[in-house]
Amino acid sequence: MENPPKEILQAFEFSEKFEITRIPTGHINLTFKITGTDKSYILQRVNKNIFTKPNRIANNIKLAADHLNKHHPDYLFLHSIKTKEGEEMEYDAEGFPWRLFPYINDTFTMDSVETPEQAFSAAQEFGRLNRYLNTCDVTQFKSTLERFHDLSWRYEQFENALKNASTEKIEKAQNSIEQASRFAYLVDEYKTLIASGDLIPRVMHNDTKINNILFDKNTNKAVCAIDLDTLMPGYFIYDIGDMIRTFVSPVSEEEKDLSKIIIRKNILNAVVDGYLSQMDDVLTAKEKTLIPFGGMMMTYIMGLRFLADFLNGDVYYHTTYAGQNLVRANNQLWLLNLLSKALH
Repeated sequence: MENPPKEILQAFEFSEKFEITRIPTGHINLTFKITGTDKSYILQRVNKNIFTKPNRIANNIKLAADHLNKHHPDYLFLHSIKTKEGEEMEYDAEGFPWRLFPYINDTFTMDSVETPEQAFSAAQEFGRLNRYLNTCDVTQFKSTLERFHDLSWRYEQFENALKNASTEKIEKAQNSIEQASRFAYLVDEYKTLIASGDLIPRVMHNDTKINNILFDKNTNKAVCAIDLDTLMPGYFIYDIGDMIRTFVSPVSEEEKDLSKIIIRKNILNAVVDGYLSQMDDVLTAKEKTLIPFGGMMMTYIMGLRFLADFLNGDVYYHTTYAGQNLVRANNQLWLLNLLSKALH
């Protein structure tokens, strides 16, 4: 799609002429920049095939925005701009919901962490969002992706994929399957933690990759968290765990050369320090001891998801070459092995 449908553009109040530019980043939603003379916007189509209950996204963001406007009015929170009819989203002829956000000038996003300063600032900003939403009534928020970070469920999916996979797939993935099985004890630990009540349900971002932070072009400091589709109930280990997973290695989950995957301890320390600079007095003493588990658990989840998708025939994640999901699984399971040593 080169341009949004005309009826979608007409649903929002644009008071000037504008240019439309497709922003190619992201694999789930379609994103466009609407550039006017005085103001610019981000217009986005939500993928209803992934987010089957998009109204929950809009409602969660509205709840968070109302809470932040009341208790932290100076905090920059990118909530959607309403349509002419006062709706949070507008639906196109195919049933896809669209929403509009303000574009923040002089900001940028990055796809990888290069310095401890970047890691600290991003972790601090995700931590600030967690802190400010800690006093929300979490029961008012609904899951936008059911059981998204439920390790028990992700392991069940892996087991089901293994049962139904072809012999050829199993042979190709044998080493990864053995690695995944070796870390199954993390599933039992997760179940025990959930049952114990030691983890407190809170409103979490749930997708804390570095490119979900806006940085200031002048100061290189984090400005705010973006991509709030997964803003929903969760546990703090999800947010700090995914930061550890995606920040500490100098290469992405697409890297085939496993020797390039290392644990940058200065980045790891910066993530923990940045997050705790906001959340230290929010988390319980017990929760703070679970930070290492969070890093391992979230890495394990992604290894399981990539491996299950490979065994299932690459039906979920977009791939550009045969065996890409197995490469991703190998990558994440190797990182998990390194984290299991570095975090203990």
